[in-house]
Amino acid sequence: MPPERTAVRRARLRIALITAAVITLLVTAVGWVCDTVMTRAQNAQVWRELRFGAAVGDLTRPPVCTWLFADGVPQLANAPAGFPLAGDVGQVRRTGRAVERTLHRDGTVYLVRTQPRAGGLVVQAVFDMRYQLADRTHLWSALGAAEVVGLLASVGAGALLGRVSVTPLAEALARQRRFVTDASHELRTPITQAYTRVQVLSRQAAAQKLPDGHREGLDRLTGSLGRLGEVLDDLLLSASLMAGPARQSDHRPLDLAALARSVAAEESETLDGRVTLLVDVPPQPVPVNGVESALRRAVGELLSNAARHTPPGGRIEMTLGRADGTVTLTVCDTGRGFSPAEAERLFERFHRGGDDGRYGLGLALLREVVTRHGGTVTASSRPGHGARFTIRLPACGPPLTPGPPHQATAGRT
Repeated sequence: MPPERTAVRRARLRIALITAAVITLLVTAVGWVCDTVMTRAQNAQVWRELRFGAAVGDLTRPPVCTWLFADGVPQLANAPAGFPLAGDVGQVRRTGRAVERTLHRDGTVYLVRTQPRAGGLVVQAVFDMRYQLADRTHLWSALGAAEVVGLLASVGAGALLGRVSVTPLAEALARQRRFVTDASHELRTPITQAYTRVQVLSRQAAAQKLPDGHREGLDRLTGSLGRLGEVLDDLLLSASLMAGPARQSDHRPLDLAALARSVAAEESETLDGRVTLLVDVPPQPVPVNGVESALRRAVGELLSNAARHTPPGGRIEMTLGRADGTVTLTVCDTGRGFSPAEAERLFERFHRGGDDGRYGLGLALLREVVTRHGGTVTASSRPGHGARFTIRLPACGPPLTPGPPHQATAGRT
């Protein structure tokens, strides 16, 4: 599936989830406010009626849901069990002060007030809150129904907003990716030609013994064109990765050990005797499932990154191993390293790091390649103690075929 369509689907889902969360919070907040206001209003009204009934109410004809108990007054047939509360009656007789309490009993709530009346009579008024509780339950049921309707509306709103606002953005991203791809392809040929021509001029300048300033200028121009070619390669790889993950049919079993030895041999030719490259790769095949060109680029990026940051006379070590169904490739160097806080930012696109202040896509694209192969890449270091980059990929199947003899050291080149 194209990444733009995937982005649209994810955006629609995200919008729907956010809308649903907002609606849920709003309904919950409204419900809490309504329940609080209703509860306080009902309780205040009931207590007012209960105090009035206990003070001057007719003991033989109390209001609905209210019972009045007093000595010498017969109890109504429908009076709830357990009343009157003898303890409260005794307390009022001793102190002469009214007592109020709330009781949870028999699946309902009772408000109880016990107070003295004229002539030494003690009256206990009881109110059953079951109808008020039922009103609150109905309120939350109504809010629940509103929540369901709101969630259904949020799904439609998310789809509509995704179609109206997100789809044009996805189309713009697709056009941008196509432009990057087309521009990189169109620029690659003239830049390659210019790079080749500058190399020829540099060799001619050295043979004809031109002034040092001219030769240095040609060398700088050669380096600039080479780096420009690397940027174009990175842009092309980035565009291809943005086009979506490689199809599973594109993945093939390959020997990562042989690939690592081949990449190390190519990289050692560019070190010009400045750095010692040590290679610890097992002689037997180490199979993984993937795209050879992409993994070759990832391993090459690790080695070239180590070479850029390792001073002359330093050392680069590459090790490869397999354990517990995981293939681990590690590249260590003796360069200046970086702070632990910067380890994760190294994999950000166009991150500016190190003393050279160089921008680039290399490590960001490295992570994309490894991630799309189901693996991970991590970095660790301390300033002045070199750096360590580790790629972990899922292993696949038994060894392919016997590999070449093991060579632990590529030596100083």
